[in-house]
Amino acid sequence: MKTPSAIRRCPQRHPKLGPALYASSIQFFVAQVVVAQQWLHAYSFSRDTISDLGNTSCGSWNGRFVCSPGHGLMNASLVALGVTMALGSVFSCRFARNRGSVAGLAAMAASGLGVVLAGLFPENSIPALHGLGTAVPFVAGNAGLIILAFAYDLPVPLRLYSFLSGMVAFLALVTYASGHFAGLGEGGIERVVAYPQAVWLVVVGFYRLARGPDRRARVGGPGPPVRAAT
Repeated sequence: MKTPSAIRRCPQRHPKLGPALYASSIQFFVAQVVVAQQWLHAYSFSRDTISDLGNTSCGSWNGRFVCSPGHGLMNASLVALGVTMALGSVFSCRFARNRGSVAGLAAMAASGLGVVLAGLFPENSIPALHGLGTAVPFVAGNAGLIILAFAYDLPVPLRLYSFLSGMVAFLALVTYASGHFAGLGEGGIERVVAYPQAVWLVVVGFYRLARGPDRRARVGGPGPPVRAAT
């Protein structure tokens, strides 16, 4: 079978760069905790949304009182997350073996661009652009998880984990979009939509880093083991 041109063009140098970028997404969770602790009143991970942490003003927003002195850190964290998602997906395409895995990584890269948009335009600046920025990862990123579950070069347990992550996130998205929060609060149900892909990046990134050198051929399926020169 002819190797898709998109796979042939994948970056082949620095094989650990893509996984390292993915693994660095853990900063997104650290930033939320740090910024939440700077709020002028108790931040609720159930009631308040992720975007509230990046809100640049103090006052009422969508029926909630929002005041986030650390909004600069949160928005920088979102931009950094988006960049690592996009670039990590580009440099991880060396692990792609078919068009499906390329499509899944492309969806993840597009998701990263949406996250960058959400970080550049906080919810109280240009709501339409912020909303677009959050909608892209909610849809494209979670769709990418399901595609990669079937097509990407991962062991069966990680394939199953990827599929379940995408399905749970999509079910939560339907609930969230309908205005029902399933008893989790608006911030809680939003996190069920948003977190699975970010956690997936960390899990797969550390998996690739721990696995050691890639022993497969440059493109197109498994190759013979690498033997030491004699």
